[in-house]
Amino acid sequence: MCYFYHPGWCMPYHIGPYWNTRQYPPVNPDLFYQSANETKRLMSDAGKVLDKLANSKEFDAELMNAAQVSDTEKVKELIDSVEIDSDVHIDFNPDNLRLEFRSQLEGTECCRLLLALRWR
Repeated sequence: MCYFYHPGWCMPYHIGPYWNTRQYPPVNPDLFYQSANETKRLMSDAGKVLDKLANSKEFDAELMNAAQVSDTEKVKELIDSVEIDSDVHIDFNPDNLRLEFRSQLEGTECCRLLLALRWR
């Protein structure tokens, strides 16, 4: 077997005695399983916000106006009015809105879900 081929010659592929001797710990899917379920919850909350944004142009206009004048408190108040349970980090500028939904398990951050929406 060759690992490098050039017309006329071949360098053999050598597998030494230490090939793949690294030991891995046994897997424990508990945290991964919990993270997946928490992310589903984050997605549900993100869906509520998206439903509000998709169904109310008045809400959208109020949010966009607040963002354009950098009224952080008003933007947070509007997002909080959707009644979601997740911790949401809100970032915006005159062109877009970024919502980062975060969750923790046993005091450790397990998952994040980012929504980025543009209006300009």
